Amino acid sequence: MQMDVVEIHPWGSTIKQLDDPDRVTFDLDADEGLPWQRITEAALHLREALLAIGLKSFAKTTGGKGLHVVVPLAPKLGWDEIRVFAKWVADSFVAQRPEDFTANMAKTARHGRIYIDYLRNGRGATAVGAYTPRAREGAPVSTPLLWDEVKIGLHPDGFTVDTVPERLGGLGSDPWADIGKVRQSLSAPLRRRVGI
Repeated sequence: MQMDVVEIHPWGSTIKQLDDPDRVTFDLDADEGLPWQRITEAALHLREALLAIGLKSFAKTTGGKGLHVVVPLAPKLGWDEIRVFAKWVADSFVAQRPEDFTANMAKTARHGRIYIDYLRNGRGATAVGAYTPRAREGAPVSTPLLWDEVKIGLHPDGFTVDTVPERLGGLGSDPWADIGKVRQSLSAPLRRRVGI
């Protein structure tokens, strides 16, 4: 439990079904010096790859230098299966474009690449929550985005504890308003392909 904290980092499951995750998080973390456009392009590429296997996803800033691509799922599979799936997706990206991506968490492996962190999908692992302020200079906020905002390369520096409330008022609704309504799961053919 996290009380009296600035940052909240939830699990990918709810208290009702702790052992059955209902979200898969891919954390796209760029090597130092890579332009923001590389991150947004990676997120869009990941979105398309997920759509190709029948999965809708959502994007948000991390409040740092990366983006999260989050896949809501019906809580039918356990942590081990979800982690195998997340690793399969990350490894597929690395196999297709090893010069652009790595799934190796070592800092030395990230040189000039984007690290696809799939390890946030294990039991006990966490990811920064939506609308969580970060304990960093400028008080940035992990902010849900519309995919159109990712396409135009909206930069995360503009999302702070001062600007996010006005942003929500200007948008008229939360970009993640429907994330809890999405009903999807890993199909049987996809599970066979992944090996789960």
